[in-house]
Amino acid sequence: MARSQETFNKKEKENQKAKKRKEKAAKKEERKSTSGKKSLEEMMAYVDEHGNIVSAPPDPSKKFEIDESEIEIGVAKREDIIPEIRTGKVSFFNDSKGYGFIKEDGSGDSYFVHINGLKQPIKETDKVSFDIQKGQKGWNAVNVVLIK
Repeated sequence: MARSQETFNKKEKENQKAKKRKEKAAKKEERKSTSGKKSLEEMMAYVDEHGNIVSAPPDPSKKFEIDESEIEIGVAKREDIIPEIRTGKVSFFNDSKGYGFIKEDGSGDSYFVHINGLKQPIKETDKVSFDIQKGQKGWNAVNVVLIK
């Protein structure tokens, strides 16, 4: 005797799909029957003085004027920063790869330097003056010049 080609799982999946289609059609009919019956006033939403959404319009007696000059937005105005010229000593420089590090005098901070940031050729143990600039991975030394 031959077995049926449809397994139990296939029948269950088809039944579930049919059930979802019926539910979707019922929801669609419900939306059609209720749409268009609301007036504009019923659909309006208002924001009260505390920032909450309410259905009633705001009371005009509670309205007050705001002086826009007192409003501070985001970050305070940034004053122009004069770049500080720093001095240091070249602690490492690889000519073939074109990069190295400069150790700043005083603070002892180490800054990455690329060959594109040089004004003159440098080598290890040279005294240099430089500016710093924010790079992708941190502070970089730029405008590097030898000090005589």
